[in-house]
Amino acid sequence: MSLTSAALSFLPNLGSALAREIGKLHLHQQLQWRGLVKVRLKWVKNRGLDHIIDRETDLKAASLLKDAIKRSPTGFITARSLSEWQKHLGLTVPVLRFIRRYPTLFHEFPHSRYASLPCFRLTDTALLLDTQEESIHQAQEIHTVERLSRLLMMFKSKAIPFRSLLHWKWDLGLPDSFATTIVPKYPDHFRILKSQTGLSCLSLAQWRDEYALSALQKSNENAELSDAYRQFKRGKTALAFPMSFPRGYGAQNKVKAWMEDCQKLPYISPYEDSSQIDPNSDLMEKRVVGVLHELLSLTIHKKTKRNYLRPLREELNLPHRFTRIFTRYPGIFYLSLKCKTTTVALKEGYRRGKLADPHPLARIRDKYSHVMRTGVLYRATGVNLIPEKEGQINGEEVAIEESDPEEEGVETSDECYEEDISEDCEDD
Repeated sequence: MSLTSAALSFLPNLGSALAREIGKLHLHQQLQWRGLVKVRLKWVKNRGLDHIIDRETDLKAASLLKDAIKRSPTGFITARSLSEWQKHLGLTVPVLRFIRRYPTLFHEFPHSRYASLPCFRLTDTALLLDTQEESIHQAQEIHTVERLSRLLMMFKSKAIPFRSLLHWKWDLGLPDSFATTIVPKYPDHFRILKSQTGLSCLSLAQWRDEYALSALQKSNENAELSDAYRQFKRGKTALAFPMSFPRGYGAQNKVKAWMEDCQKLPYISPYEDSSQIDPNSDLMEKRVVGVLHELLSLTIHKKTKRNYLRPLREELNLPHRFTRIFTRYPGIFYLSLKCKTTTVALKEGYRRGKLADPHPLARIRDKYSHVMRTGVLYRATGVNLIPEKEGQINGEEVAIEESDPEEEGVETSDECYEEDISEDCEDD
């Protein structure tokens, strides 16, 4: 058979194959464009979550100061050096006033050479709590490695500068010295590289399939009614995000129809390549929801500051104005304006004003919070507040004392509700 006749005989097969590919592409485009209703919902204050965020702002600041004192070669810090910490701690009061609020954690004494210069070291109570915290870090080390690996697996470059990672240290539950303790200990997970700009970066050593399962997939896989997940694995259904709407949203037909259409769209795992998805499509919007859902699921307290997310936008392949997702999906996320900053929380992570599934680190942080609240009353006997039994203080369970979240009634609107949140309607 001549080359010409062979080519002619191949054309029908080529045509049918091309038709199949065009059909698949057309179907893929249909899946990306479902025509979701472009509705924007008013912001609703959740007093329960606001209170948690307000209290944990002080808790995080106290923890960072505790770590700074531990790192100090003298074992204490001076009031003069505290002024440098104001912005880093995210406090709305002067640091000196803040640290003096909690004498059960920080002991004040005069400098040996400059009597008018106040200094602060850790109390026996703080040292005992820190010992318990270190024990938890050691016991949970393999889970910490997994969380850090999963974060890197979501990035395009599979790497992040250490300078950027420091913002996530508290949220991800990383020990203070993770760069010198955990990273070198797991060379099959992590590598330290230099970026083109000369920054030191933490890089993923190799892709790990066992980690490439999102929190949403895990929760469905482990659910009692796992038939829905089996159908999803066969490509017959899409995974749905848990929803917890503020009071006033649930009965509105427009909102219900919008959410149902969104839930029917295919679920794109944050660990999958998304470069072929149209950035303006509905499918990309659901993929962005999935990425943000996974990021918050990796955190200890199921929340983080919105400003921590922006530097990761390109690495996570998020659209330019991705933060509008938080006000567009109030059944999944809550945006708080407490403490002169914007914090985003994953609503399913909380139940009745408490973490639904508290991590051991969250429990030890509750102990810190309890000791901070005792104030001057137990200054002399604070160390006796922390027995060896995990999760208890003086025989009483430590918990976040919260009632049911209080939310205001709302209506749908095409505008953002609060001036401080209007940034979600503008370019980030």
